[in-house]
Amino acid sequence: MLRWLIGGGREPQGLAEKSPLQTIGEEQTQNPYTELLVLKAHHDIVRFLVQLDEYRFASAGDDGIVVVWNAQTGEKLLELNGHTQKITALITFPSSEACEEKNQLILTASADRTVILWDCDTGRQVQKVSCFQSTVKCLIVLQRLDVWLSGGNDLCVWNQKLDLLCKTSHLSDTGISALIEIPKNCVVAAVGKELIIFRLVAPTEESLEWDILEIKRLLDHQDNILSLVNVNDVSFVTGSHVGEMIIWDILDWTVQACECNFWDPSPQLDTQQEIKLCQKPNDISIHHFTWDEENVFAAVGKGLYVYNLQLKRVIACQKSAHDSNVLHIAKLPNRQLISCSEDGSVRIWELREKQQLAAEPVPTGFFNMWGFGRVNKQASQPVKKQQENAPPCSLELIGDLIGHSSSVEMFLYFEDHGLVTCSADHLIILWKNGEKESGLRSLKLFQKLEEDGDLYLAV
Repeated sequence: MLRWLIGGGREPQGLAEKSPLQTIGEEQTQNPYTELLVLKAHHDIVRFLVQLDEYRFASAGDDGIVVVWNAQTGEKLLELNGHTQKITALITFPSSEACEEKNQLILTASADRTVILWDCDTGRQVQKVSCFQSTVKCLIVLQRLDVWLSGGNDLCVWNQKLDLLCKTSHLSDTGISALIEIPKNCVVAAVGKELIIFRLVAPTEESLEWDILEIKRLLDHQDNILSLVNVNDVSFVTGSHVGEMIIWDILDWTVQACECNFWDPSPQLDTQQEIKLCQKPNDISIHHFTWDEENVFAAVGKGLYVYNLQLKRVIACQKSAHDSNVLHIAKLPNRQLISCSEDGSVRIWELREKQQLAAEPVPTGFFNMWGFGRVNKQASQPVKKQQENAPPCSLELIGDLIGHSSSVEMFLYFEDHGLVTCSADHLIILWKNGEKESGLRSLKLFQKLEEDGDLYLAV
């Protein structure tokens, strides 16, 4: 475990040099993360992080192990060994209301075609399920129904004791890539380029068995769906490999809005065909979403885009936010956004409103100076149109966290303990607020001096 200060805007060896527009200087006055702890326990790519409580988190990846950490100190608390291949999904698992022990539980799925329930307080393997016909790629807990679902080549419903309640038939060889819960006991599954709506039927007096019914298939995407999230109580959003974002009504599953022009936020020309002609598909793949009450934030290729739900348009963008694909983003307080990328960087952005410029150009020339002649109305029209189409806000880079030497897969934000990142370099980094940590160290020093009586001797 190592500790040192961040080196401002310096690049680690091996990373591509960033373009001037995305570079921030040594003085990162708005970046609080000026200290870091490097945590070593994994020996392969670390892909998953999950927060367990106010001070603990778990990490997992391609080495098949799960590690529980203290987010305050960086101490390794537990190592959970049970899988023989890489871990493919990781979620927290709330204890049943009937259960007296309220220990923190997690579920892990692996390419070894098993799912394990772990107790993160004791490190105990509570139970293991090994009856899967394919790798489980996603997990979801439906707490209201007291069940959880696993998604692979089929969709399975389980109870808290890990008994199989029901399952679908084989859906596809590609399998379910993402799952979300929606109202009316329904879930949405992303399967290739399709969205499938399933309804869970709980036992009744007439039927004591659980059942899962396919209700509808939504075929609006042109390519594979990479991201699927709930946005609010009325809508959910999906993003595809060729840069299509669709916002859906959460109750009747109709399309509320669609955005395919992320590479050019001004709502002018361009069709889906032109995307494929001028862009590599990977450059516009939508890998991740986050959101607040007003906006959806999309990681599109190397860029970041802010889509306003009310205006139904992009209001801010950074087309080259990173040198490689953005893999994970999260909204922070104070209109801030964090992103991480395949290029090994983690960046902090602030959403700011642009200063509005005057619509009319200032007249120039000798006659116009004295009030003769007329302003060229035609010349002012393109300026007006450009201002109308231009995004009204901007994403400004305020922090660049350089520490990883390979792709940063995801991160967690702790309000009190900083930022946690995991990477293909096998490392986890705990980024700390330097000013806060310095204050805590000073406080501990004074407390120690006071306990030893040295403080009064010094005075």
